[in-house]
Amino acid sequence: MNYELFIAKRIIAGKKYKNSISSPIIKIAITAIALGIIIMLIAVATGAGLQYKIRDKMAGFKGHVQIVNYDSNNSDVSTTPISKNQDFYPKFLTIDGVKNVQVFANKAGILRTETDFEGIIFKGVSTDYDWSFFKEYLIVGKVPDFNQDRTKEVLLSETIVNRLRLKLNDTILATFIKTANSKLPSNKKYIICGIYSTGFLQFDKSMMIGDIREVQKLNKWTANEVGGFEVLIDDFDEVDKKNEEIYSEIPSTLTSKSIVNAYPNVFEWIELFDNNVWFIIAIMILIAGINMITALLVLILERVQMIGILKALGSNNTSIRKIFLYNASYLILKGLFWGNVIGLSILFIQHYFKVITLNPETYYVTTMPVYISFSAILLLNIGTLVLCFLMLIIPSFIITKISPSKSIKFA
Repeated sequence: MNYELFIAKRIIAGKKYKNSISSPIIKIAITAIALGIIIMLIAVATGAGLQYKIRDKMAGFKGHVQIVNYDSNNSDVSTTPISKNQDFYPKFLTIDGVKNVQVFANKAGILRTETDFEGIIFKGVSTDYDWSFFKEYLIVGKVPDFNQDRTKEVLLSETIVNRLRLKLNDTILATFIKTANSKLPSNKKYIICGIYSTGFLQFDKSMMIGDIREVQKLNKWTANEVGGFEVLIDDFDEVDKKNEEIYSEIPSTLTSKSIVNAYPNVFEWIELFDNNVWFIIAIMILIAGINMITALLVLILERVQMIGILKALGSNNTSIRKIFLYNASYLILKGLFWGNVIGLSILFIQHYFKVITLNPETYYVTTMPVYISFSAILLLNIGTLVLCFLMLIIPSFIITKISPSKSIKFA
Protein backbone atom coordinates (compact mmCIF):
# COMPACT_ATOMS: atom_id res chain seq x y z
CA MET A 1 0.00 0.00 0.00
CA ASN A 2 1.27 3.50 -0.90
CA TYR A 3 0.64 5.05 2.48
CA GLU A 4 2.15 8.40 1.44
CA LEU A 5 -0.51 8.79 -1.27
CA PHE A 6 -3.20 7.60 1.17
CA ILE A 7 -2.28 10.25 3.76
CA ALA A 8 -2.04 12.94 1.04
CA LYS A 9 -5.58 12.07 -0.10
CA ARG A 10 -6.90 12.21 3.46
CA ILE A 11 -5.32 15.64 3.95
CA ILE A 12 -6.86 16.95 0.72
CA ALA A 13 -10.31 15.54 1.50
CA GLY A 14 -10.35 16.75 5.12
CA LYS A 15 -12.62 19.67 6.09
CA LYS A 16 -9.92 21.08 8.35
CA TYR A 17 -7.65 21.32 5.32
CA LYS A 18 -10.22 23.35 3.39
CA ASN A 19 -10.83 25.73 6.29
CA SER A 20 -7.22 26.05 7.41
CA ILE A 21 -5.05 29.15 7.54
CA SER A 22 -3.29 28.00 4.39
CA SER A 23 -6.54 27.82 2.40
CA PRO A 24 -6.28 31.36 0.90
CA ILE A 25 -2.63 30.79 -0.03
CA ILE A 26 -3.53 27.48 -1.66
CA LYS A 27 -6.29 29.15 -3.65
CA ILE A 28 -3.85 31.85 -4.78
CA ALA A 29 -1.38 29.15 -5.90
CA ILE A 30 -4.08 27.31 -7.86
CA THR A 31 -5.18 30.59 -9.43
CA ALA A 32 -1.58 31.38 -10.40
CA ILE A 33 -1.25 27.98 -12.11
CA ALA A 34 -4.59 28.48 -13.90
CA LEU A 35 -3.74 32.01 -15.05
CA GLY A 36 -0.30 30.87 -16.16
CA ILE A 37 -1.65 28.09 -18.39
CA ILE A 38 -4.37 30.41 -19.75
CA ILE A 39 -1.81 33.03 -20.78
CA MET A 40 0.55 30.39 -22.19
CA LEU A 41 -2.25 28.79 -24.25
CA ILE A 42 -3.32 32.16 -25.62
CA ALA A 43 0.28 33.16 -26.40
CA VAL A 44 1.06 29.90 -28.21
CA ALA A 45 -2.25 29.72 -30.11
CA THR A 46 -2.26 33.37 -31.23
CA GLY A 47 1.46 33.40 -32.05
CA ALA A 48 1.14 30.30 -34.23
CA GLY A 49 -2.14 31.57 -35.66
CA LEU A 50 -0.57 34.83 -36.82
CA GLN A 51 2.42 33.04 -38.32
CA TYR A 52 0.32 30.52 -40.26
CA LYS A 53 -2.28 33.04 -41.40
CA ILE A 54 0.25 35.63 -42.63
CA ARG A 55 2.38 33.12 -44.50
CA ASP A 56 -0.71 31.44 -46.02
CA LYS A 57 -1.94 34.82 -47.28
CA MET A 58 1.42 35.60 -48.83
CA ALA A 59 1.47 32.19 -50.51
CA GLY A 60 -2.07 32.81 -51.77
CA PHE A 61 -0.95 35.98 -53.56
CA LYS A 62 2.53 34.91 -54.65
CA GLY A 63 2.76 31.13 -54.41
CA HIS A 64 5.34 29.40 -52.25
CA VAL A 65 8.04 29.55 -54.94
CA GLN A 66 8.15 31.70 -58.07
CA ILE A 67 10.08 30.75 -61.20
CA VAL A 68 11.01 33.82 -63.24
CA ASN A 69 13.63 35.05 -65.69
CA TYR A 70 17.21 35.31 -64.47
CA ASP A 71 17.45 39.12 -64.70
CA SER A 72 17.71 42.15 -62.45
CA ASN A 73 13.96 42.91 -62.43
CA ASN A 74 12.91 42.91 -58.77
CA SER A 75 9.52 44.54 -59.30
CA ASP A 76 6.14 42.80 -59.47
CA VAL A 77 5.80 43.66 -63.16
CA SER A 78 6.57 40.98 -65.76
CA THR A 79 8.85 42.55 -68.37
CA THR A 80 10.49 39.63 -70.19
CA PRO A 81 8.36 36.68 -71.31
CA ILE A 82 9.13 33.03 -70.60
CA SER A 83 8.08 30.17 -72.82
CA LYS A 84 5.36 28.04 -71.30
CA ASN A 85 6.93 24.93 -72.81
CA GLN A 86 9.02 23.76 -69.87
CA ASP A 87 9.83 20.27 -68.63
CA PHE A 88 8.46 21.13 -65.18
CA TYR A 89 5.12 22.44 -66.48
CA PRO A 90 2.34 21.57 -65.83
CA LYS A 91 3.83 19.29 -63.16
CA PHE A 92 7.18 18.58 -61.52
CA LEU A 93 7.71 14.86 -62.06
CA THR A 94 10.98 14.65 -60.13
CA ILE A 95 10.01 16.60 -56.98
CA ASP A 96 7.61 15.32 -54.32
CA GLY A 97 5.37 17.59 -52.27
CA VAL A 98 4.44 19.97 -55.11
CA LYS A 99 0.71 20.66 -55.10
CA ASN A 100 0.34 22.84 -58.21
CA VAL A 101 2.32 24.72 -60.84
CA GLN A 102 0.47 27.71 -62.32
CA VAL A 103 1.41 30.40 -64.83
CA PHE A 104 1.08 34.15 -64.24
CA ALA A 105 1.96 37.50 -65.78
CA ASN A 106 1.80 40.90 -64.07
CA LYS A 107 1.12 44.28 -65.61
CA ALA A 108 1.15 47.70 -63.91
CA GLY A 109 -1.86 49.90 -64.54
CA ILE A 110 -4.26 52.52 -63.22
CA LEU A 111 -7.96 52.08 -62.49
CA ARG A 112 -9.96 55.22 -63.22
CA THR A 113 -13.42 56.53 -62.47
CA GLU A 114 -14.84 59.97 -63.14
CA THR A 115 -13.53 61.28 -59.82
CA ASP A 116 -10.81 58.90 -58.59
CA PHE A 117 -7.96 56.66 -59.69
CA GLU A 118 -5.88 53.88 -58.13
CA GLY A 119 -2.61 52.27 -59.17
CA ILE A 120 -2.83 48.49 -59.46
CA ILE A 121 -0.94 45.40 -60.50
CA PHE A 122 -3.02 43.35 -62.91
CA LYS A 123 -2.14 39.73 -62.20
CA GLY A 124 -3.08 37.56 -65.14
CA VAL A 125 -3.68 33.88 -64.43
CA SER A 126 -4.97 30.92 -66.42
CA THR A 127 -7.19 27.85 -66.10
CA ASP A 128 -4.51 26.06 -64.05
CA TYR A 129 -4.80 28.62 -61.24
CA ASP A 130 -5.69 27.36 -57.73
CA TRP A 131 -8.61 29.57 -56.60
CA SER A 132 -8.98 28.03 -53.14
CA PHE A 133 -7.28 30.99 -51.45
CA PHE A 134 -9.46 33.68 -53.03
CA LYS A 135 -12.62 31.61 -52.57
CA GLU A 136 -11.91 31.61 -48.84
CA TYR A 137 -11.76 35.42 -48.73
CA LEU A 138 -14.43 36.14 -51.33
CA ILE A 139 -17.06 38.53 -49.92
CA VAL A 140 -19.48 38.72 -52.86
CA GLY A 141 -19.56 37.47 -56.41
CA LYS A 142 -17.48 34.68 -57.94
CA VAL A 143 -14.04 34.00 -59.32
CA PRO A 144 -13.47 34.69 -63.05
CA ASP A 145 -14.34 31.95 -65.53
CA PHE A 146 -11.52 31.38 -68.01
CA ASN A 147 -13.15 28.45 -69.80
CA GLN A 148 -14.27 30.71 -72.64
CA ASP A 149 -12.62 32.42 -75.60
CA ARG A 150 -12.45 35.80 -73.92
CA THR A 151 -13.33 37.12 -70.49
CA LYS A 152 -13.26 40.63 -69.07
CA GLU A 153 -14.06 39.46 -65.54
CA VAL A 154 -11.70 40.48 -62.76
CA LEU A 155 -11.40 40.13 -59.00
CA LEU A 156 -10.89 43.30 -56.99
CA SER A 157 -10.29 43.78 -53.27
CA GLU A 158 -12.80 45.48 -51.01
CA THR A 159 -10.12 48.12 -50.30
CA ILE A 160 -9.90 49.21 -53.95
CA VAL A 161 -13.66 48.96 -54.50
CA ASN A 162 -14.37 51.20 -51.51
CA ARG A 163 -11.74 53.76 -52.53
CA LEU A 164 -13.16 54.02 -56.04
CA ARG A 165 -16.76 53.76 -54.79
CA LEU A 166 -17.55 50.77 -56.98
CA LYS A 167 -19.71 47.70 -56.51
CA LEU A 168 -20.14 44.18 -57.87
CA ASN A 169 -20.73 43.89 -61.64
CA ASP A 170 -19.58 47.48 -62.28
CA THR A 171 -17.46 48.14 -65.36
CA ILE A 172 -14.08 49.69 -64.57
CA LEU A 173 -11.71 51.47 -66.94
CA ALA A 174 -8.05 50.46 -66.68
CA THR A 175 -5.10 52.27 -68.27
CA PHE A 176 -1.83 50.43 -68.76
CA ILE A 177 1.53 52.07 -69.30
CA LYS A 178 3.34 51.75 -72.59
CA THR A 179 5.97 49.12 -73.25
CA ALA A 180 8.74 48.77 -75.79
CA ASN A 181 6.26 47.20 -78.23
CA SER A 182 3.43 49.65 -77.46
CA LYS A 183 4.21 53.36 -77.33
CA LEU A 184 0.75 54.59 -76.36
CA PRO A 185 -1.04 53.70 -73.11
CA SER A 186 -3.77 51.10 -73.52
CA ASN A 187 -7.29 51.58 -72.14
CA LYS A 188 -9.30 48.50 -71.30
CA LYS A 189 -12.69 47.92 -69.67
CA TYR A 190 -13.25 45.11 -67.18
CA ILE A 191 -16.20 43.81 -65.20
CA ILE A 192 -15.93 43.27 -61.44
CA CYS A 193 -17.18 39.69 -61.00
CA GLY A 194 -15.99 39.24 -57.41
CA ILE A 195 -14.82 41.23 -54.41
CA TYR A 196 -12.39 39.76 -51.89
CA SER A 197 -10.87 40.94 -48.61
CA THR A 198 -7.86 39.20 -47.10
CA GLY A 199 -6.89 41.94 -44.64
CA PHE A 200 -3.37 41.90 -46.11
CA LEU A 201 -3.35 45.55 -47.18
CA GLN A 202 0.07 45.32 -48.81
CA PHE A 203 -1.60 43.28 -51.57
CA ASP A 204 -5.27 44.15 -51.13
CA LYS A 205 -4.67 47.79 -52.02
CA SER A 206 -2.95 47.00 -55.32
CA MET A 207 -3.85 43.57 -56.71
CA MET A 208 -6.39 42.89 -59.47
CA ILE A 209 -6.79 39.30 -60.68
CA GLY A 210 -7.85 38.56 -64.25
CA ASP A 211 -7.18 36.63 -67.42
CA ILE A 212 -3.54 36.14 -68.43
CA ARG A 213 -4.58 36.51 -72.07
CA GLU A 214 -5.31 40.18 -71.38
CA VAL A 215 -1.74 40.72 -70.16
CA GLN A 216 -0.38 38.83 -73.16
CA LYS A 217 -2.30 41.09 -75.54
CA LEU A 218 -1.17 44.23 -73.70
CA ASN A 219 2.48 43.14 -73.87
CA LYS A 220 2.21 41.87 -77.47
CA TRP A 221 3.15 38.37 -76.31
CA THR A 222 2.08 35.12 -77.89
CA ALA A 223 -0.25 32.68 -76.18
CA ASN A 224 2.79 30.56 -75.33
CA GLU A 225 4.59 33.33 -73.40
CA VAL A 226 4.06 34.01 -69.68
CA GLY A 227 5.63 36.13 -66.97
CA GLY A 228 6.56 33.23 -64.73
CA PHE A 229 5.38 30.20 -62.78
CA GLU A 230 4.07 29.92 -59.23
CA VAL A 231 4.69 26.67 -57.38
CA LEU A 232 2.45 25.66 -54.49
CA ILE A 233 3.82 23.03 -52.08
CA ASP A 234 2.12 20.84 -49.50
CA ASP A 235 4.27 21.73 -46.47
CA PHE A 236 5.30 25.34 -45.90
CA ASP A 237 8.02 24.27 -43.45
CA GLU A 238 9.88 22.73 -46.40
CA VAL A 239 9.72 25.84 -48.59
CA ASP A 240 13.49 26.45 -48.54
CA LYS A 241 14.25 22.82 -49.26
CA LYS A 242 11.75 22.68 -52.14
CA ASN A 243 13.10 25.96 -53.52
CA GLU A 244 16.58 24.42 -53.76
CA GLU A 245 15.18 21.29 -55.44
CA ILE A 246 13.20 23.39 -57.90
CA TYR A 247 16.22 25.57 -58.70
CA SER A 248 18.26 22.47 -59.56
CA GLU A 249 15.57 21.25 -61.98
CA ILE A 250 14.91 24.43 -64.00
CA PRO A 251 16.97 25.78 -66.95
CA SER A 252 19.95 28.03 -66.27
CA THR A 253 18.14 31.01 -67.84
CA LEU A 254 15.51 30.86 -65.07
CA THR A 255 15.73 31.30 -61.33
CA SER A 256 13.49 30.29 -58.44
CA LYS A 257 12.72 32.43 -55.43
CA SER A 258 10.74 31.46 -52.35
CA ILE A 259 8.42 33.97 -50.68
CA VAL A 260 10.67 33.77 -47.60
CA ASN A 261 13.53 35.17 -49.68
CA ALA A 262 11.29 37.60 -51.55
CA TYR A 263 9.83 39.14 -48.38
CA PRO A 264 12.51 38.65 -45.69
CA ASN A 265 11.30 41.54 -43.52
CA VAL A 266 7.85 40.05 -43.07
CA PHE A 267 9.15 36.59 -42.20
CA GLU A 268 11.83 37.93 -39.86
CA TRP A 269 9.07 39.87 -38.09
CA ILE A 270 6.78 36.87 -37.63
CA GLU A 271 9.71 34.75 -36.42
CA LEU A 272 10.00 37.16 -33.49
CA PHE A 273 6.65 35.79 -32.27
CA ASP A 274 8.46 32.60 -31.22
CA ASN A 275 10.85 34.55 -28.98
CA ASN A 276 7.93 36.40 -27.38
CA VAL A 277 6.04 33.16 -26.77
CA TRP A 278 9.04 31.47 -25.14
CA PHE A 279 9.58 34.52 -22.93
CA ILE A 280 5.93 34.46 -21.81
CA ILE A 281 6.08 30.72 -21.09
CA ALA A 282 9.24 31.11 -18.99
CA ILE A 283 7.77 34.00 -16.97
CA MET A 284 4.45 32.22 -16.36
CA ILE A 285 6.09 28.96 -15.24
CA LEU A 286 8.42 30.91 -12.94
CA ILE A 287 5.49 32.78 -11.35
CA ALA A 288 3.47 29.59 -10.98
CA GLY A 289 6.47 27.80 -9.45
CA ILE A 290 7.11 30.57 -6.91
CA ASN A 291 3.46 30.50 -5.83
CA MET A 292 3.57 26.72 -5.47
CA ILE A 293 6.76 26.92 -3.39
CA THR A 294 5.03 29.39 -1.06
CA ALA A 295 1.99 27.14 -0.79
CA LEU A 296 4.14 24.08 -0.08
CA LEU A 297 6.11 25.83 2.66
CA VAL A 298 2.87 26.99 4.31
CA LEU A 299 1.45 23.45 4.12
CA ILE A 300 4.60 22.05 5.72
CA LEU A 301 4.68 24.62 8.52
CA GLU A 302 0.97 24.07 9.18
CA ARG A 303 1.56 20.32 9.55
CA VAL A 304 4.66 20.40 11.73
CA GLN A 305 2.95 18.36 14.45
CA MET A 306 1.86 15.70 11.94
CA ILE A 307 5.40 15.52 10.56
CA GLY A 308 6.79 15.03 14.07
CA ILE A 309 4.29 12.24 14.83
CA LEU A 310 5.05 10.46 11.54
CA LYS A 311 8.79 10.65 12.25
CA ALA A 312 8.21 9.34 15.76
CA LEU A 313 6.26 6.41 14.30
CA GLY A 314 9.19 5.52 12.05
CA SER A 315 8.55 7.37 8.79
CA ASN A 316 11.68 8.65 7.10
CA ASN A 317 12.14 12.07 5.56
CA THR A 318 11.68 10.81 2.00
CA SER A 319 8.26 9.32 2.76
CA ILE A 320 7.04 12.48 4.47
CA ARG A 321 8.33 14.62 1.61
CA LYS A 322 6.37 12.43 -0.79
CA ILE A 323 3.16 13.19 1.13
CA PHE A 324 3.56 16.92 0.60
CA LEU A 325 4.77 16.57 -2.97
CA TYR A 326 1.67 14.48 -3.75
CA ASN A 327 -0.39 17.21 -2.15
CA ALA A 328 1.33 19.91 -4.19
CA SER A 329 0.95 17.88 -7.40
CA TYR A 330 -2.80 17.74 -6.77
CA LEU A 331 -2.89 21.53 -6.52
CA ILE A 332 -0.90 21.88 -9.74
CA LEU A 333 -3.24 19.48 -11.58
CA LYS A 334 -6.27 21.34 -10.27
CA GLY A 335 -4.85 24.65 -11.51
CA LEU A 336 -3.99 23.09 -14.89
CA PHE A 337 -7.51 21.68 -15.24
CA TRP A 338 -9.26 25.01 -14.70
CA GLY A 339 -6.64 26.85 -16.73
CA ASN A 340 -7.21 24.55 -19.71
CA VAL A 341 -10.99 24.81 -19.44
CA ILE A 342 -10.94 28.61 -19.36
CA GLY A 343 -8.06 29.07 -21.80
CA LEU A 344 -9.46 26.72 -24.46
CA SER A 345 -12.91 28.28 -24.06
CA ILE A 346 -11.43 31.72 -24.78
CA LEU A 347 -9.58 30.38 -27.83
CA PHE A 348 -12.66 28.62 -29.25
CA ILE A 349 -14.75 31.77 -28.75
CA GLN A 350 -12.14 33.81 -30.63
CA HIS A 351 -11.86 31.18 -33.37
CA TYR A 352 -15.58 31.01 -34.09
CA PHE A 353 -16.83 34.51 -33.16
CA LYS A 354 -13.78 36.71 -34.02
CA VAL A 355 -14.18 38.84 -30.89
CA ILE A 356 -10.70 40.43 -30.93
CA THR A 357 -9.91 42.53 -33.99
CA LEU A 358 -6.55 43.85 -35.17
CA ASN A 359 -5.30 46.66 -37.38
CA PRO A 360 -4.54 45.05 -40.77
CA GLU A 361 -2.00 47.77 -41.60
CA THR A 362 0.15 46.51 -38.72
CA TYR A 363 -0.67 42.80 -38.40
CA TYR A 364 -1.85 41.90 -41.94
CA VAL A 365 -5.04 40.38 -40.49
CA THR A 366 -8.37 41.88 -39.44
CA THR A 367 -9.05 39.51 -36.53
CA MET A 368 -6.76 37.69 -34.13
CA PRO A 369 -6.22 34.22 -35.62
CA VAL A 370 -5.75 31.22 -33.35
CA TYR A 371 -4.18 27.87 -34.15
CA ILE A 372 -4.96 25.19 -31.60
CA SER A 373 -2.46 22.35 -31.65
CA PHE A 374 -3.29 19.52 -29.26
CA SER A 375 0.34 18.41 -29.21
CA ALA A 376 1.36 21.92 -28.09
CA ILE A 377 -1.37 21.90 -25.41
CA LEU A 378 -0.15 18.54 -24.14
CA LEU A 379 3.47 19.69 -24.04
CA LEU A 380 2.53 22.89 -22.21
CA ASN A 381 0.64 20.98 -19.53
CA ILE A 382 3.28 18.29 -19.08
CA GLY A 383 6.07 20.87 -19.08
CA THR A 384 4.32 23.04 -16.50
CA LEU A 385 3.58 20.05 -14.26
CA VAL A 386 7.12 18.68 -14.44
CA LEU A 387 8.92 22.02 -14.00
CA CYS A 388 6.71 23.13 -11.09
CA PHE A 389 7.18 19.73 -9.45
CA LEU A 390 10.97 19.95 -9.82
CA MET A 391 10.92 23.45 -8.31
CA LEU A 392 9.17 21.99 -5.22
CA ILE A 393 11.77 19.29 -4.51
CA ILE A 394 14.35 21.61 -2.93
CA PRO A 395 11.90 23.47 -0.60
CA SER A 396 10.55 20.11 0.57
CA PHE A 397 13.95 19.44 2.21
CA ILE A 398 12.80 21.69 5.06
CA ILE A 399 11.07 18.58 6.40
CA THR A 400 14.47 17.07 7.20
CA LYS A 401 15.12 19.97 9.64
CA ILE A 402 12.01 19.30 11.72
CA SER A 403 12.79 17.52 15.02
CA PRO A 404 10.09 15.02 16.17
CA SER A 405 10.56 15.80 19.87
CA LYS A 406 10.33 19.57 19.47
CA SER A 407 7.45 19.55 16.98
CA ILE A 408 5.32 17.28 19.18
CA LYS A 409 6.25 19.08 22.41
CA PHE A 410 5.36 22.61 21.19
CA ALA A 411 2.42 21.73 18.98
